[in-house]
Amino acid sequence: MKDILGQAIHDHYHQLANHKLWINNQYGPKEEMPVDIYFRDEDDMPDIEWLAMNECRGTVLDIGAGAGSHALILQERGFDVTALDISPMACDVMTARGVQKVIKGDIFRYDEEKFDTLLLLMNGIGLTGTLENLKVFLHHIKSLLNPGGQMLFDSSDIAYLYEESGLPEKGYYGELLYQYQYNRQKTDWFHWLYVDEKTLEPIVNEAGFDMEVLLEDEFKQYLVRLILSK
Repeated sequence: MKDILGQAIHDHYHQLANHKLWINNQYGPKEEMPVDIYFRDEDDMPDIEWLAMNECRGTVLDIGAGAGSHALILQERGFDVTALDISPMACDVMTARGVQKVIKGDIFRYDEEKFDTLLLLMNGIGLTGTLENLKVFLHHIKSLLNPGGQMLFDSSDIAYLYEESGLPEKGYYGELLYQYQYNRQKTDWFHWLYVDEKTLEPIVNEAGFDMEVLLEDEFKQYLVRLILSK
């Protein structure tokens, strides 16, 4: 797939272009994704992200790290943090911004090291795409956790998108198809997952994790901690 998100992050950081990044979807009109959201300071981050960073402990793997904003904050706090992203351009930007440990790679294939905290923010768990792939992901990340380790991630219940049309008859309503569009270039369509708490809990329990909801806001966005069951 074309590295369109990485290109947008790269161009924004180097002030090379002023193109808009769009997200096409299959439930409504396209939406603009402000690229500067990937470059936020700590003061501009929502409570869910604040809390997630405050709950980090030990060595941290920031999965889908983007431009590295969360990794930089954790690094400044003294954490041993590794930032992983599949985008080569995003990885270049993270290095340029001062992230000390950057890995370009696919989390589904990464098996180099174990960590105390796995961190996925900005609905990073969405990269699993589908509920079935979420199960595969949960099995894989067991091999990346130190004893007593944790995974922190946020997601949301997007049932509100279907208030007028009603929930789809087939499939899970949180399994969406998206496409990035930037500077007249488009990616292929890709799956992205939003999972509600009720659906998530039995899946993580079956995978061998205990789940704790740390925060839920009025928009049904929530932050969870997963720990391997004893």
